Amino acid sequence: MAEGLRERKKRETKQRISDIATGLFLEHGFVTVTVADVADAADVSVNTVYNYFPAKEDLFLDRMEGVTLRLSRMIRGRDRGESAAHAVLREMRGQIGAVSPAYGLMDGFDAFMNVIEHAPTLKARLFYLQQQVHDAVVATLREETGAAEGDPLPLLVGGQIAWIENTAVGYITREMTAGRKATAVSRETLVLLDEIEELLSEKVLTYAVRG
Repeated sequence: MAEGLRERKKRETKQRISDIATGLFLEHGFVTVTVADVADAADVSVNTVYNYFPAKEDLFLDRMEGVTLRLSRMIRGRDRGESAAHAVLREMRGQIGAVSPAYGLMDGFDAFMNVIEHAPTLKARLFYLQQQVHDAVVATLREETGAAEGDPLPLLVGGQIAWIENTAVGYITREMTAGRKATAVSRETLVLLDEIEELLSEKVLTYAVRG
């Protein structure tokens, strides 16, 4: 019980530091605010901040670990008789149709992206995260299909599956930062997903069908 209490307090402290940092970044900009500023506002030491967040960018993008593995989870959770691509399309349609904040369909997303737009290191981190998404999808497809190391199909199909999400997220980001309503952007993105599916080859749409 004592160990559980310590872990809970650690999670609460980490969340509080992250929330305070995000508020400062949104108000003053990522470049202007220092880790020392965050520590002072959170009433902790700079070392404590670094214990929870190895880099300053982690303070603002602290929830991105779940994003990098999101497509892999969709693929692993596909239904019997369902391919990897169809599982991803189904899950994305469900979340985007529900106007999920997980895909940026929320008030304040434009302010969040504005911080990133004016911080080169955050933009670089996002590009790196996109590569992590791609690599995770390829590794998952290779594992799920038992493909040999030299088989190019997991790489080729994985790239197109990652492209599905990347294209939809790019559209949502552009429209939400233009001040559009989340419900309207959600409807339009669902149409976009239909068009994306039409562009995918049968080989991609039938790859990694769960038996």
